[in-house]
Amino acid sequence: MPWGLKRFQQTRQLHFLTFSCYHRQPKFGTAASRQTFESALEQVRRNYDLCVYGYVVMPEHEHMLVNEPERGTLAQAMQSLKQSVARRLALRAPDPFWQARYYDFNVWSERKFVEKLRYIHRNPVARGLVARPEDWPWSSYRHYVSGELGAVEIESQWTARQRERAGIFPTVRLRPPAENPRPSGAWTGHPPE
Repeated sequence: MPWGLKRFQQTRQLHFLTFSCYHRQPKFGTAASRQTFESALEQVRRNYDLCVYGYVVMPEHEHMLVNEPERGTLAQAMQSLKQSVARRLALRAPDPFWQARYYDFNVWSERKFVEKLRYIHRNPVARGLVARPEDWPWSSYRHYVSGELGAVEIESQWTARQRERAGIFPTVRLRPPAENPRPSGAWTGHPPE
């Protein structure tokens, strides 16, 4: 691990993650490759019981806002995601598909949650790929605006209402305080209404 890099995982917090293609090559330059990433993310979401609050697939990198999974660790879930995408898109390529590590920022407050989600959704516009966030289909933006179901299930008020109508009420698994450390004054990790 590089000097100065500290990851605070297994704290039951949300995480803003960024990972890049090898040497920032645009390996997600096609609609099909971006859809492959979304498909792999949805599979990891299901396998690890991961809540995805937001994401965007850019030509050479991805951003996600996720919780820590109920099954396994966040590092294991991200390794599974990256391996799945690389196997599907570059099985016999001479260069690696991904940069070795990923950026992980703990989201400790509601203000940071909103800031990171806006950053995710505005990234295609800031990069000049589209004029408006809703014009980039490989993100969670449309879900937040209209509740539109996409390739990846997004944790939001829309999803909660849909579950309630279906009679699905999630159960909360409480861990002993020793297994669930949280700095005093830390945000509980619940997104804004």
